Amino acid sequence: MLAIRLSPEIEAELVAAAKQTGQSKTALARQAILNYLEDLEDARIADQRIAQFEASGEKGILLADVMKRYSVEP
Repeated sequence: MLAIRLSPEIEAELVAAAKQTGQSKTALARQAILNYLEDLEDARIADQRIAQFEASGEKGILLADVMKRYSVEP
């Protein structure tokens, strides 16, 4: 169980978002927390992979080359 206090401004934004989406304030807060935790995990994994890459001494690949290889337009 979690209880948090929000400033009146944030509470008003949350209420408006709940009305706009048809979701409860709790559901929106839960999803926001889950998204944040996923972002933290993604950042941790990225940091770990960057450290592994730097330790390997390998040369990098240009983003433009990757985009060209996978037919991604800028």
